[in-house]
Amino acid sequence: MPDALPSIERARAEVLSSCAPLASEPVAVGIALDRVLAADVVAAADAPPFDNSAMDGFAVRSDASSGPLQVVDESRAGAPASRALAPGEAIRISTGAVLPAGADAVVPVEQTREDDGRVTLAAAVAPGQHVRRAGEDLRAGATVLRAGTRLGPAELGAAIAAGAGAVPCARRPSVELLTTGDELRAPGAELAPGEIHNSNGTVLGALVARAGARTAGLRAVPDDAEHTEAALAATLEHADVAIVSGGISVGPHDHVKGALRRLGVRERFWRVDLQPGKPTWFGTRGAQLVFGLPGNPVSSFVTFALFVRPALLALQGAARPLPAQEHAQLAQDVPRRGRQQALRVRLAGGADGLHATPNGPQGSHVGSSLVGADALAFVPAGEGVLPAGTPVVVERL
Repeated sequence: MPDALPSIERARAEVLSSCAPLASEPVAVGIALDRVLAADVVAAADAPPFDNSAMDGFAVRSDASSGPLQVVDESRAGAPASRALAPGEAIRISTGAVLPAGADAVVPVEQTREDDGRVTLAAAVAPGQHVRRAGEDLRAGATVLRAGTRLGPAELGAAIAAGAGAVPCARRPSVELLTTGDELRAPGAELAPGEIHNSNGTVLGALVARAGARTAGLRAVPDDAEHTEAALAATLEHADVAIVSGGISVGPHDHVKGALRRLGVRERFWRVDLQPGKPTWFGTRGAQLVFGLPGNPVSSFVTFALFVRPALLALQGAARPLPAQEHAQLAQDVPRRGRQQALRVRLAGGADGLHATPNGPQGSHVGSSLVGADALAFVPAGEGVLPAGTPVVVERL
């Protein structure tokens, strides 16, 4: 009997076993959004670096009377008071400004009455009131961010608070895209009978960017063996990852597999127990990764999400290259197929958890099933119908 097709899980494991993080480089924090840390970020100093006020008001001694207290100075953000606080005195203070020596509390301006350079407090003052202590956020030497963290806006803020002007990040993978097909024409071009617009090049390029990698080249080639091999040779010249859309099957005009074999790319798997996306190919040449994705736009999108995106994240050293899996209930009956299905679904929360609704017709030719879809829901292979209410695993797109 022929070998069973690899499952999604087995194919993913094969891909990730071939991924080693790329070399690191320093990246200025201002341009590090969505990059992946190659080393821990450690706080260089306490943050905040000094005791400061949480309110606009007056810095006082907590053992002071309610007043009136003589206002003797001001502490502003970036311009600390020029003197320490003595008994019977108050210092005007702004939010974030350094707490003057001798003061141990701040009274909000709303709880005071000021008259002729003197201030009266409306209530007793507790030690430490409205004071932010040095190191309350971060302590010097503390690990703030771990290697493998993908840097979002909050993480960039934490890195800056830790004193970093640049952070060590894995180099972004260089990705070359190749789309095959005599029928393909540029987006917006006038079409002759039998021709279609080449959406895969643009969509895959956008998906590459969303995964933190960079598209180094995009080529469109006809269904011709000589042109296909020449284009693949050029694609493999410098790329960390090559992605080919179409031409990977076994028809008389599918030339990609043979060309890759002649170029020394080792096949790791071809075809997956998956609908849509069964004719997916993966191979390696040294450290280079090569993905042959189906030419069908829906299949190309789905297989990128399942196999290519995790690889691009792993090359960047992401701690969790695979998306988190959640559980949801099917909101309607779903016909089962002979292969595991990746349904494009919308998710909605309910009292009993997430509900997954197929996002329109699920044919692999129905590109609109991707528009507005929140996740892929995995329906096991089988016969008959999976009834509404059945739990399924989902991965957000």
